[in-house]
Amino acid sequence: MRNINNEEFDNLGSQIKELRIQMKLTQAEVAEALNVTPGYISNVENNRTAMSLRILMYYAKLMNISLDSLIGRVEPEYRKTALDNELMELTSKLSDKDKSKLIKIIKIWKS
Repeated sequence: MRNINNEEFDNLGSQIKELRIQMKLTQAEVAEALNVTPGYISNVENNRTAMSLRILMYYAKLMNISLDSLIGRVEPEYRKTALDNELMELTSKLSDKDKSKLIKIIKIWKS
């Protein structure tokens, strides 16, 4: 089993901040949606505290991404799995006709 240290998760706060900014949300708006204080969000974004799993799940939902995708942004060893899961989730929502089109596009792109 591999040892985990805090340095591996230092990137989580910056990823959380980046997502918030991409969604054009303020710390106060995120805090209100998650039922926490703006100071808590600031502390998370600056790696002074870590989000609980429950808050992380709500945050991912608020940002309209899967928890897999959020963790995949931070943990390089999990990135491939997170990308595969996100791709499966997105394609599962497509009609059969659109799935066929996507397969054709991927085959053209890969050749």
